[in-house]
Amino acid sequence: MSPDAAAAAPLGTLVVLGGGDDDLFLKRLASLLPDRTVPIEVFTTATRRQPARTAAAYAHAWHQLGCPHVRHLQVNEDHPADDPATLERLRRAALVFMSGGDQERITDFLLGSEFLAILRHKYQHEAGFIVAGTSAGASALAEVMLVDGHGWRSLLGGRIEVKPGLNLLPGVLLDQHFAERGRYPRLMHAVLAQPTLLGIGLSEETGLVIRAGQPVQVFGEEAVVVVDAAHVSHNNLPALAEGAVISGHGLRLHLLVAGQQLDLATREVVG
Repeated sequence: MSPDAAAAAPLGTLVVLGGGDDDLFLKRLASLLPDRTVPIEVFTTATRRQPARTAAAYAHAWHQLGCPHVRHLQVNEDHPADDPATLERLRRAALVFMSGGDQERITDFLLGSEFLAILRHKYQHEAGFIVAGTSAGASALAEVMLVDGHGWRSLLGGRIEVKPGLNLLPGVLLDQHFAERGRYPRLMHAVLAQPTLLGIGLSEETGLVIRAGQPVQVFGEEAVVVVDAAHVSHNNLPALAEGAVISGHGLRLHLLVAGQQLDLATREVVG
């Protein structure tokens, strides 16, 4: 990493989970807080059905962990992202937790907003600030997110769809529920289509802690899959017809488990 890149490295922390049971995830997040009395905001925009109930369940779980100051940060059709009161709460937050659901809802409401500008600024400049996401809330934090592609059909031209994420994690494409929903084909397709991106697939109850200047740390019960197409020797996607089978030679793949580490700058496993 160049000195300029190191100087620009964010001071905040990202923590992402591939979905599933998140009790241990919340415990890990609580352990990262400088003080468990700091303000925590639960962001449920991705959740279409009963977001208030989702927020209440998370608040109860946080309270059980000794974190009393937990609120529901609503951004949806009835609550604009750039409402002044919402922005003020975001400025005070020590942790913003994004729940699962539909990641496109997150980007639909946040891309181009002052809310996102503040979130990025806090992540870039506030040491100790944490942005966390599970499932869709994890996918949305990367530069690019997969929003469509199912099973073996993801190996056919035109059968996946990607969209811009919130870009708190540049150069990365995150997918979730990875092993459980058979998403290997669509991640390989996505990185062959955009080889500059590093593809990371998070299985359920499995995630990453991402801190500036440190290797990414894997935690959880299952595996993280990393797919790197930066140096493929053959890639037929540029001229591939709709519905034809994709082909790529020389992809690199890492299968990482809890305690292992990945250097995002070099794309090398370091522990």
